[in-house]
Amino acid sequence: MVYLQLFWSFFQVGLFSFGGGYAALPLIEEQVIHQNNWLSSTEFVDIITISQMTPGPIAINTSTFVGTKVAGLPGSIVATLGCIAPSCIIVIILATVYYKYKGIPLMDGILQGLRPAVVALIASAGLTIFLTAMFGAESFPIAFSDLNWISVILFSIGLAILRKTKLGPIHVMILSGFAGILIYYVIL
Repeated sequence: MVYLQLFWSFFQVGLFSFGGGYAALPLIEEQVIHQNNWLSSTEFVDIITISQMTPGPIAINTSTFVGTKVAGLPGSIVATLGCIAPSCIIVIILATVYYKYKGIPLMDGILQGLRPAVVALIASAGLTIFLTAMFGAESFPIAFSDLNWISVILFSIGLAILRKTKLGPIHVMILSGFAGILIYYVIL
């Protein structure tokens, strides 16, 4: 039964996540935290972090990690297949329709109408991750007394390094990881 739930949950994510992996994060969050109670918010943010650091699309990596946590190796396979199945079906259908009707104003209007929704989904995922990392809360209202100053400092330093140097995001993540180990396990 859990395999069917994993497949169906990630099938829905794959079916409705237009705009890439980051746009899928609020949908994944809804499925794994709120509807099925497979993960806590903190576990979800940890899985997102690991998914960003591993090669491959974030939605597929996240589905694989969630499937592993819930039902081991078979769960990871089922969740991953659930996540990619709608994309395969949709891409085949859309490619056929697009090549048949490209250049028609209705098609252009549909694609332009999807862009703001994708931006909103990405912003929602970013805000949830930011609130969880900085305040330990997944939504508003937040209490500034709960602000994790170490996270704020690491975020600020990481952002400054990205903007002022030629170091890439991977190097900044590795440095931040080492800084987190040093701060949380050696100093504190």
